[in-house]
Amino acid sequence: MPPFHLAFPVHDLAAARAFYGDLLLCPEGRSSAQWVDFDFFGHQIVAHLAPDDCTPPTHSAVDQKQVPVRHFGLVLDMPTWRKLAARLTGQVTFIIEPYIRFEGEPGEQATMFFADPSGNALELKAFADLSNLFAK
Repeated sequence: MPPFHLAFPVHDLAAARAFYGDLLLCPEGRSSAQWVDFDFFGHQIVAHLAPDDCTPPTHSAVDQKQVPVRHFGLVLDMPTWRKLAARLTGQVTFIIEPYIRFEGEPGEQATMFFADPSGNALELKAFADLSNLFAK
């Protein structure tokens, strides 16, 4: 699968470097005074300095939780997800704490939501059986 590319606004590049580089352990790629790119588990994400575009997302009810509508993230394998969930606990304020969603249904998945310092919501999820990624 080819890597995806995602550009998003941040209010402060130093804060983005600390969050994505130091906390999430995403190696930094190219950068300028206006943007920095990161290796987000093999995908390219680019934090652009655009403080006026950093607006809080609206929420939608999913599985009796309020999910940020505008978010991005990854589907990880379960061991990597568990390791990240443990490492992030106490380091981030979760929007939705790590838990198993749609339990007992075809789309059962582990998920967690949190935001970067600019308010961009991220979801990290995992499936015990990745073939259920698009299951109905």
